[in-house]
Amino acid sequence: MRFLLFFALARITAGQYVSSGVCRSCHPAEYAGHAGSGHARALAVSVPPQPGEWAFGAGLQAKTFVSRIDEDTYLEHGLSWYAVTRSMALTPGHRSPEGEKYRTFHPNTAIFRCFQCHSTGPLRLGPGSRIQPFEEGVQCEACHGPGKEHIASGRAMRNPRKMTAAEVNESCGACHRKPAAAGDDTDWTNPWNTRHQPLYLAESACFRKSGGRLSCLTCHPPHRPLSRVAANYDAACSQCHPKPRHTVQRRGACVSCHMPAVSPSSLLHFANHWIGVYAAGKPLRPIR
Repeated sequence: MRFLLFFALARITAGQYVSSGVCRSCHPAEYAGHAGSGHARALAVSVPPQPGEWAFGAGLQAKTFVSRIDEDTYLEHGLSWYAVTRSMALTPGHRSPEGEKYRTFHPNTAIFRCFQCHSTGPLRLGPGSRIQPFEEGVQCEACHGPGKEHIASGRAMRNPRKMTAAEVNESCGACHRKPAAAGDDTDWTNPWNTRHQPLYLAESACFRKSGGRLSCLTCHPPHRPLSRVAANYDAACSQCHPKPRHTVQRRGACVSCHMPAVSPSSLLHFANHWIGVYAAGKPLRPIR
């Protein structure tokens, strides 16, 4: 019953979405900028020589592949492609290259969440109970909401720039993980947890002292690809720290020291969003 309701609602809401191609006609600059981002390429049909039916991830760090085995089973492949080596290796969280199976109609299945966070609009079941996303990748309507009403009436859509920082972080956290609820335990010693950026950002003194202003959008323009140049984030830091004081003057970008890279494996690295002062060689928790 739960899944029947889920897909019945999906059929109803699907008609409210128009796709990013329609948005492009009036917003070409935003479309062009976003098209080169990792979000826009978060999900794609897998093409040879890649395995599987679906490729999850833009390939900036990795791609993980998913196949449909039968009407009630999907397989997350045990080998993923990694950009740093340009080769295949064990998928994060897997113990063997055999992969992990997910039942499509199991109440606690994770496969729907994977598709929901890597696509835009409602999911539907196609022939043979095949999961079909409305639009591949995290596109315009994932953040701005369905566009049909906007086109028909000209009424403004949801604008993340007009949302509070808490609302922005909550929205991004729907897939990048929300800050832990009061009383929840987070293993801060586990380097894999640093990929949950909103959770770590919420622990930062910068966040707590920002008066509710610091959000994901402070550093990450939503219509542009993620910058891999550390110095590009200095402008965001200088909004609150125009004249940073150091007991030991260091050269380089702010984030190089205050958001150190964490490598849970030799194949992946994440910037620790718990902004702070870190002891040398200890990038998991700041000393202040």
